[in-house]
Amino acid sequence: MIDSLLALLKPLEYAISAVLVFWHSVFSFVLDPTLGATWALAIVGLVVTVRILIIPLFVKQVKSQRNLQVLQPRMKELQKKYAGDREKLGQEMMKLYKETGTNPLASCFPILLQAPIFFALFRVLQYGISQQQPLGFFNGREELLTQAYEATIFGVPLWAYFLGTIGTNSPELIASGADFSTVRIMTLILVVFMSATTFLTQRQLLVKNMAADNPMAQQQKILLYVFPFIFAVGGVGFPIGVLIYWSTTNVWSMGQQFWIIRNNPTPGTPAYDSWEKRKKEKQAKKGIVEEDPKADEQKPEPPKRQQPKKKSRKKRKN
Repeated sequence: MIDSLLALLKPLEYAISAVLVFWHSVFSFVLDPTLGATWALAIVGLVVTVRILIIPLFVKQVKSQRNLQVLQPRMKELQKKYAGDREKLGQEMMKLYKETGTNPLASCFPILLQAPIFFALFRVLQYGISQQQPLGFFNGREELLTQAYEATIFGVPLWAYFLGTIGTNSPELIASGADFSTVRIMTLILVVFMSATTFLTQRQLLVKNMAADNPMAQQQKILLYVFPFIFAVGGVGFPIGVLIYWSTTNVWSMGQQFWIIRNNPTPGTPAYDSWEKRKKEKQAKKGIVEEDPKADEQKPEPPKRQQPKKKSRKKRKN
């Protein structure tokens, strides 16, 4: 089964390593191609490429999250109505999702799609470059592979990882002559940064773009601490290059989410109130006064004028 999964990853390993080499060649026009910084920027370029490609999925994620928040009152009613019948509840929930065009799994698409990319990059760095094995696009480009192997940032190879500094876990790292203390310090800095950006991104969504009475708020509060903890624990086993990738994608996610929350917030949230306030301030500066529809409803109608009745000629004589 593992062999089958690795076989499925091979095309992705080729694509990821090809994009990595492409960005490395781009940055090599202005930087020394042997520098670790050039390869680190190539990883940043890889992030930009991937994130641009999955923008449509991110839009679906935002729409799905918004629809789920709006549907919470109706979902709560269904849960009360069919509390003793899970099968009927499931059918009604699916019917509700279909009617509103909501996919509850859409919010997971960007993360799920990046997971194979994450592992493909992990293999290229850990089992390819660190062992000088030509995986993917590096096959037949041994000179470029050696260059990537020897590239360092502050004396730390991009394929180095924290657990490799413990005992004899990584003979390649020992053979490279890298300072273990520097590897550990750099790993910890990146892990802390990665965990912090994950926390801030989740908090931004919870505080600004979610109503206080939303039942999903409790789940988000749990995820607020769960995800950073997972990254903090698992990060010590990731190569430096993978940590750079994940830290960069976190910064992208934070900026992208900030733009969405600011310019297209969910109604009934603090972000929506701020957006309406900014909108009114802009209109006031332009001299535009927006009429309140409620004021028109409350405005009393003017009394109707009574037309005098026409009298007959006989009545006028009398």
